[in-house]
Amino acid sequence: MTERYDLAVIGGGIHGVGVAQAAAAHGYSVLVLEQTALAAGTSSRSSKLIHGGLRYLETDQFGLVRECLQERALLLKLAPELVRMRSFYLPLYKSTRRGATQLRLGLSLYSLLAGFGKNTRFRGVPQDEWQDLDGLTNENLRAVFCYPDAQTDDAALTRAVMRSALSLGARLAVPAHIEQADCGGDGVTLHYHDGQPQQCHVRVLVNAAGPWANDVLRRVHPSPPHCTVDLVQGTHILVPGRLQRGIYYLEAPRDRRAVFVMPWRDATLVGTTETVYRGDPAQVRPLPAEIDYLWDTLAHYFPQHRQGQRQLLDSFAGLRVLPAHPGAPFSRSRETILLPDREHRPRVLTIYGGKLTAYRATAAAVMARLRPSLPGRTPVADTRTLPLTPA
Repeated sequence: MTERYDLAVIGGGIHGVGVAQAAAAHGYSVLVLEQTALAAGTSSRSSKLIHGGLRYLETDQFGLVRECLQERALLLKLAPELVRMRSFYLPLYKSTRRGATQLRLGLSLYSLLAGFGKNTRFRGVPQDEWQDLDGLTNENLRAVFCYPDAQTDDAALTRAVMRSALSLGARLAVPAHIEQADCGGDGVTLHYHDGQPQQCHVRVLVNAAGPWANDVLRRVHPSPPHCTVDLVQGTHILVPGRLQRGIYYLEAPRDRRAVFVMPWRDATLVGTTETVYRGDPAQVRPLPAEIDYLWDTLAHYFPQHRQGQRQLLDSFAGLRVLPAHPGAPFSRSRETILLPDREHRPRVLTIYGGKLTAYRATAAAVMARLRPSLPGRTPVADTRTLPLTPA
C-alpha cells in the first residue's frame, strides 16, 4: 500500500528539519528522508554562530542582516539552553582594511537593524583592558570594539528542531535514500530505500539536500529547473586553549578575509576558509593549505601560538551552496534561493543556500510558497512560540 503525505522533505540538515517543523505546525503530514544522520553535513560543520552577519553590510545585504538579527532575538527566547549571547571583539590595527569611522558606522547600523535593544549595543574597549583580551597582540593596535552576537551548537540545534517536528506528528526515515521521484498532476510519487524498497505519494517534495540538491533533482522526472551553483568549502581547526573573554572577529593577514577565533567547549575554534570545491560532497576534507591559513591567522593575532610545535585537536570542513559566479566567494550574495518546478502550484521546491540563523524564516517562506499546492489543514502550533531544548 502506498503511504500518503502532504510533504516529503529530502535532507536532515537545519533547513530540512526547519521545513518539517513548520509543515507539522501547520497541521500537514510530513516525512523527512535523511541519507546518513541528522546534521551530518554542513549543519554540524559551520562556525556555530547565530548572528546577523556584520560583514554582509559591506555588500548591501541589509534585508538579510535584519532578518537574521530578528531570528537571533527569537532563538534567544525559544532556545536559551542552545543559543547564548557572546561578546565579540573587533580589533583595529594599523593594517586593518577598515578605519575606525567605518567600523563605528557599521556597528551603529548593525545596532539599528537589531532594534537598539539590550543585546545590540556596542562599545569601544578602553586601552587599559587590552592586555586582558586572551593574549591578543597589542602591536600596532589602534582600537578595539566590542559588540554582542550569539553562538550555538549547530548539530544540537538541528536535532532539537527535528524533535519539535516529531512531537507535532512528523515522521523521520534515516538512513533513507531517494531513488526516483515521478511528478504527476496531483503531486509526486517518491521511491526510496530505508533498508527495503518504499514508495509514497506526496503533494509536494521539498529538496533541502544542501550540497546534494542538484543530485536529488537528477532523480526527479520530468526534470525540474535547477540553479548552477558552486560548492564552497569552509574549513575550521580546533586547537588547545580556552578563550575567556569571548569571540574575536579578525582580518586574515594574507587576504583580509573575516576569520573568527572563538571558544568551543574546552578549546578554541578558528574559521573559516572559502575554497571552491569540486567533487563528491561526502568526501570534503580540510586542505593542508587551509589549515596553514587558519593557523597563521591565529598565530598572527595570538603570539602564544607561535611558540613550540603546532597542535591541532581536530579539523573539519563543510560546504556552502552559492550561486555560480566568477567573483570571489566572499563577495557573493548569501540570500536563500527557493526554486519551484513551476510557478503555479509547485510540486517540487528546492532550497539553495540559506543561513543557520534564519532557518525558521526560510521554512516560513517555503510554506508560504507551497500553500497553493497543499490542502486546507488546521494549524496546531506556531514556530515563533515553540520552545527548543537539548536532548
